[in-house]
Amino acid sequence: MTPQTTTKPPLTIPPLESGDKLTRAEFERRYHAMPNLKKAELIEGVVYLASPLRFRSHGKPHARIMTWLATKEAATPGVEVGDNPTVRLDADNEPQPDALLRIENGGQSRITEDDYVEGSPELIVEIAASTASYDLHEKLKVYRRNQVKEYLVWRVYDNAFDWFQLQEGKYIQLEGDAEGIVRSQVFPGLWLDKSALLSGNLAQVLEVLQQGISSVEHQNFIK
Repeated sequence: MTPQTTTKPPLTIPPLESGDKLTRAEFERRYHAMPNLKKAELIEGVVYLASPLRFRSHGKPHARIMTWLATKEAATPGVEVGDNPTVRLDADNEPQPDALLRIENGGQSRITEDDYVEGSPELIVEIAASTASYDLHEKLKVYRRNQVKEYLVWRVYDNAFDWFQLQEGKYIQLEGDAEGIVRSQVFPGLWLDKSALLSGNLAQVLEVLQQGISSVEHQNFIK
């Protein structure tokens, strides 16, 4: 008796792999077919898959950024914070930023019927390793071209934090005041003590944010 051999049916949808060059529609088709994949991005038509995330160099900084932004959201009606949402920017770009802050009604982005962000959120945050990261190269160009008004990058290994604001089509880095406090130009009251953030003093970060939330400009923004 001849032993029977079984053959696996061919994959109908190829898996995503880093470096694939795809249209946004094909990227989404393959991403949807991989429900266990937690993060994949399409940047300038090229697929990027995330590496496993470490705790101190990504998970913890990410949690602190989310705490900071969520505190601002709680005090600001009409503003929404997002954690790792897919963003449909244009035909060749579908990033999945670490965090974003958007104006819910009348802003630059909208939530589609299938529950994705479409268009450019007003503010995006990325947790990067260093200046070598594509967050400060390919992504920065994409966000600038798509009019993301403020782009924040925490370079963990460099122990540095960049806050870029879009001015006349270029990203200009915002500097802190005499006390080292950086103030958002898009979301009044969103203040950041960069030194406290980089040194791990979350209590001080939130105290400065509360000062921003109590400011006149924040109160005028939420009227």
